[in-house]
Amino acid sequence: MTDEREVLDVDVLFVGAGPAGLAGALHLKNKVDEHNALAAEKGEPTLDEPMIAVIEKADNVGAHTISGAVVDPRGLDELVPDWREQGAPLVPVTSDEMKFLSKGGAIGMPHPPWMKNHGFSTGSLNNLVRWLAEKAEAAEINVFPGFPASDLIVEDDVVKGVTTNDKGVSASGERKANFEPGVEIRAPVTVLCDGSRGHLTKRLVSRFGMEGANPQVYETGVKETWEVPGASAQAGRVIHTMGWPLGLGIFGGSFIYYIGDDLITLGLVVGLDTEDPAMDIHEEFQRFKTHPFVRTLLEGGTRVNYGAKSLPAGGWWSMPRPWAPGVMLAGDSLGTLNTARLKGVHGAMKSGMLAAETALRALLEKRADEGVLSGYATALEESWLGKELYRFRNFHQAVAHGLGPGAMFHVGLQMLTGGRGVKERYTCEPGHARMKRKGTVKPRHAEPFKPDGKLTFDKLTNVFHSGTKHEEDQPCHLVVHADPEHCSVKCAQEYGNPCQHFCPAAVYEMVPNDAGAAGDEKLQINFSNCVHCKTCDIMDPYQVIEWVTPEGGGPAYVNL
Repeated sequence: MTDEREVLDVDVLFVGAGPAGLAGALHLKNKVDEHNALAAEKGEPTLDEPMIAVIEKADNVGAHTISGAVVDPRGLDELVPDWREQGAPLVPVTSDEMKFLSKGGAIGMPHPPWMKNHGFSTGSLNNLVRWLAEKAEAAEINVFPGFPASDLIVEDDVVKGVTTNDKGVSASGERKANFEPGVEIRAPVTVLCDGSRGHLTKRLVSRFGMEGANPQVYETGVKETWEVPGASAQAGRVIHTMGWPLGLGIFGGSFIYYIGDDLITLGLVVGLDTEDPAMDIHEEFQRFKTHPFVRTLLEGGTRVNYGAKSLPAGGWWSMPRPWAPGVMLAGDSLGTLNTARLKGVHGAMKSGMLAAETALRALLEKRADEGVLSGYATALEESWLGKELYRFRNFHQAVAHGLGPGAMFHVGLQMLTGGRGVKERYTCEPGHARMKRKGTVKPRHAEPFKPDGKLTFDKLTNVFHSGTKHEEDQPCHLVVHADPEHCSVKCAQEYGNPCQHFCPAAVYEMVPNDAGAAGDEKLQINFSNCVHCKTCDIMDPYQVIEWVTPEGGGPAYVNL
């Protein structure tokens, strides 16, 4: 065993093989080739072929990637203009419906102009990123799955790359016989695409004071894929709903997409700024499936996959500064999701591509300081992506407390005033700050929910269908920065231990306490269930839960 870390030097490093990282890497390779072809034509020096690397914490590209997803093709059109002819795993939207659900009925609604999906495509995002990874590898880009980045390398206040997790450390922190230190991956330019509530992005933003004008706020989506005989005949059908079971006092809604091959993906997305400490998003989704309209769509089918993911929903004012010396942010790390349109893939891809163009300039000028990387912020603002996000800059703040008449007034006014509304910037507070104390919020449902095992399921059964696995003998990657009495006494009394409710994977469990210990129950963390959604890191009212990268493993998403 040795403490010496292997060092891998690359020219540009993308952290995360999602749509932002892979699109960025592919675009950079294309731009380098274009630059060199033009330079050769003019008889000028060419740029040495840079080593472009994409690292991914999942054991396989796409295994941790999950989204709705209806894809606005604008980003994909720019990256791979003939993606349809090349067989990208997407199907065109053929019908587009929006419905308001009461407890027993479904009423058709007109689409807001920004929610129309004709001309777009639907499908599984993890299948799409696997397709993009094949393109990247064919372009001789180095794609390294199974490399969970654990920390930033920062020297003289400049980001120089990342380190990956040590392997072979026991649950007690001792080195096992197979111990292997992590790798230092060094690069003059690093692009963080580590996803919603990315742990590296969180550290970077704090260290360099990159916070946006508003705090970032989030939503969590819980999703299943069903195989339903005959569903392929409706491939491309897209349905969105609002109303039951959430009602109008909570921001959220559902999606139901027919993605081909008799597969239907459906899910419920809920804002993580609810007041109820007992809110259980997984349970609300299971209730949603019992609605007569939804039940009929799934009749005769089988649930085949499950997953969950948080989403950065704050929009324009919540985006952090997109660069620091040596590093840029893209995709969900930056917060490019357009909540109003329920679209994020095109924005993630475009931000990765703009970061790539800035990285090319850094390679040409042999520097990645403010003089170069600040141009990324300008490029974002002036791009179609920046204009789109600015157009909806106040949307989430207007609907954060639900979709009642007041929210609709503000949304309507924003649409008439180019996104402004009654003032240029609507403020917001972090979602966890809105949680109320135990007993002060009326229970959402009169009776506890009992899954039937056919249409509705408990969390553990669904986690099995996410393919999630973690090596049990490793340090817990869900760190609670508090003493045990915090959970067993303080949180139990004040909030009723909300982690056991909001986690969609049954990670947090209150179990009988040891004799003589304070409190009746203690917290047990079943980290092997974790689907890496980051809901706990976001929604904990005390902000003492920190998600960090495990040694490996996690979900193994398919068709999600």
